[in-house]
Amino acid sequence: MLNGILNVYKEKGYTSHDVVAKLRGILKQKKIGHTGTLDPQAQGVLPVCLGKGTKLCDLLADHDKEYEAVLRLGITTDTQDMEGTILKESSVQVSEEEVRTCILSFQGEQQQVPPMYSALKVNGKKLYELAREGKTIERKPRPVVFYEIRILDMELPLVRISVTCSKGTYIRTLCNDIGEKLGCGGAMEELLRTRSGNFTLEESMTLSQVEEAVADGTIGEKLVSIEDVLSMYPVLT
Repeated sequence: MLNGILNVYKEKGYTSHDVVAKLRGILKQKKIGHTGTLDPQAQGVLPVCLGKGTKLCDLLADHDKEYEAVLRLGITTDTQDMEGTILKESSVQVSEEEVRTCILSFQGEQQQVPPMYSALKVNGKKLYELAREGKTIERKPRPVVFYEIRILDMELPLVRISVTCSKGTYIRTLCNDIGEKLGCGGAMEELLRTRSGNFTLEESMTLSQVEEAVADGTIGEKLVSIEDVLSMYPVLT
């Protein structure tokens, strides 16, 4: 049985649960867990804990994350991304400077209302299950922190941003909230997680690369050991 952390690149179309299920087949072991859900349309870093490393799942999930996202202004959807049903379309009558000022105003501590289309549970039922039944329930705002927001590119109505944030933050909700504040609506068009804690995009492996490493016997070299993880995060000890 393999023990440690595998830095997986989650590809578009897979749920985080799908990644774990596929790895169980590839690695021929059951004891596997991931460290924080990524939506199916999102891509990027998903640290996966193997064997004794599963004890670190919750602890690793607590660390900050970094994303690149594309915000499309002028559209509001029920899921807050472009996968959902469009609720409203508006013309984008704001300047680039107004957009810049608005986006940067979200830096720092914020109160964020989790979206209905999320895996959070209320009375034992996931919010997205209720949403699919056409139900909307009140969600309490949760404290989140946007440590840094940078604008990488702007060609309105599209804005590409880089976001460093605390755990439990929804980037599509940030896109929705920016659109609301600008008065034209907004939805997330793309999402790439570039870092989760100390695990980076550059060092991540696709599922096909994991299969290749298993086939050529180098998979053990790709693992981050439990000891190395504990040295990265001394607070865990």
